[in-house]
Amino acid sequence: MKKLLTGNEAIARGAYESGVRVAVAYPGTPSTEILENVAQYREIYSEWAPNEKVALEVGIGASLAGARVLCAMKHVGVNVAADPLMTFSYTGVNGGLVLVSADDPGMHSSQNEQDNRIFAQFAKIALLEPSDSQEAKDFVGLGLEISERCDTPVMLRTTTRISHSKSLVEEAERTPLALRPYVKDIPKYVMTPAGARARHVVVEQRRAALAEFAETTGVNRVEWNTEEIGVITSGVVYQYAREALGDRVSYLKLGFTHPLPQKMIRDFAARVKKLYVIEELEPYLETQIKAWGIACHGKDLFPRIGEISADLIAEKVLGVSKEVPEPEKLPVRPPVMCPGCPHRGAFYVLKKLNLPVTGDIGCYALGAAPPLSATDSTVCMGASISMAHGWMKAIEGERPDRVVAVIGDSTFFHSGITSLLDIAYNRSNAITMILDNRITAMTGHQHHPGTGRTLMGEERPEIDLVGLVKALGIDRVSIVDPYDLKATEAALKEAIAYDGPSVIITRRPCALIEKTQPVKYLVKAGKCKTCRICLRLGCPALEYDGETVQINPLTCYSCGVCIDLCPTKAIVREEGEL
Repeated sequence: MKKLLTGNEAIARGAYESGVRVAVAYPGTPSTEILENVAQYREIYSEWAPNEKVALEVGIGASLAGARVLCAMKHVGVNVAADPLMTFSYTGVNGGLVLVSADDPGMHSSQNEQDNRIFAQFAKIALLEPSDSQEAKDFVGLGLEISERCDTPVMLRTTTRISHSKSLVEEAERTPLALRPYVKDIPKYVMTPAGARARHVVVEQRRAALAEFAETTGVNRVEWNTEEIGVITSGVVYQYAREALGDRVSYLKLGFTHPLPQKMIRDFAARVKKLYVIEELEPYLETQIKAWGIACHGKDLFPRIGEISADLIAEKVLGVSKEVPEPEKLPVRPPVMCPGCPHRGAFYVLKKLNLPVTGDIGCYALGAAPPLSATDSTVCMGASISMAHGWMKAIEGERPDRVVAVIGDSTFFHSGITSLLDIAYNRSNAITMILDNRITAMTGHQHHPGTGRTLMGEERPEIDLVGLVKALGIDRVSIVDPYDLKATEAALKEAIAYDGPSVIITRRPCALIEKTQPVKYLVKAGKCKTCRICLRLGCPALEYDGETVQINPLTCYSCGVCIDLCPTKAIVREEGEL
């Protein structure tokens, strides 16, 4: 039976069909939907882990127990999981384990644009790159087979276009597999220096065996059309090349890309007059091919930044430029928080008090966008708290600044806990503001330890955020409703006056998961002086046409924050006098 599936849906289906027993992830675009789709298969235990390191370690434990495992994360998540990954490469597996790295060329929803094929090379593990949804499904099964046959974790590297584009997939039934028996093997699994030295030898032997496999596997294949031009490529770029070049060139399509098939590449290169290596981001293929003394065109023609397109390939290989009409000049529309977003009030107050703000990864990264423009930095998950601590230590005794770290509830559970522990242990006057909107909002409302519900829908006790913060050694903790601007400002001023570290928890559910009773707000005729103070909130429901401010009833969430800001009391409820 064939179905139209996204790459993420196909990976989930591949896990189901291939007998995966345990699937673990931390949500992050473009990988999030993998686990959301796996969770529908009740034969698989599925969970959101607090972070990617924990997710992979859970997966390693399940692999040692003899289960087949799928771990999924976005490319920057592999950075978090790198510590166990590098050593897991040495121990090898028991049950097969596939690690999905969903890279994001073009940075559609990411803070950097790294190429995790290099991670696979760095970790010395097998690497698969699907070019459509069918391969995304099939490569999960192939990866698990390689993992068990060659005693290695396998990276399945996708990109945003593979993750979210749809193509036909032929589905099959699940193959139920018994747990592989566990045999105690201290030299294999206990990586003390003595054990690790011996296992490194095994890793190098494995790499040689994988290189031989790369020469014969059917996922690396040549498509002959002509000997004039040859193209070596992988992943979604193969689809772009086929669209741009058709049968006018020959292709070496690589699906297994670490280790690379050296003999196959040499033979292909020797038969074509001109060779192109086309890949997004880093010259991963090109560097290795040139190191073998093979001449080719690659990054001399194609960028290391952003996505590649069929039009660009046609231009660089065939010299065919497509005329693109000049786009209409539209007004700049910066991204904004949703109407009623509870974070808006917090950032408005931070901007008003002119406090330095170290930001973090989440919806609240938009606190840096105009008109709020409140955030000074955004680096990685959990960095806000550590950076605020470093800031305060750097200026101790020199400047009277009080810096505020802003972090979401899910991000705090991900990697903010240890940072706050550092503040408590090494004591600085940093202020931490935990924006508790009761969900992992940015990636589509996934549950976390503070919501009281698991990925599989089971009820669990909510983590007591106040109790956790106090247990870390922070004595001063307050809770405010960010819709209440006066209370939020008062809490910040009290924290500034306090000598020592403090935490403010702004608690209000995400506007998209808890609908308020709709109340219509209006701008009272004749009272609005068009001072535009309300527009400083950056709320999409507040509209200014150059003469008057109006509230769009279709987008207004009825949070009422704008009422508190209006100095002339021009904003009123529907029942107010017009």
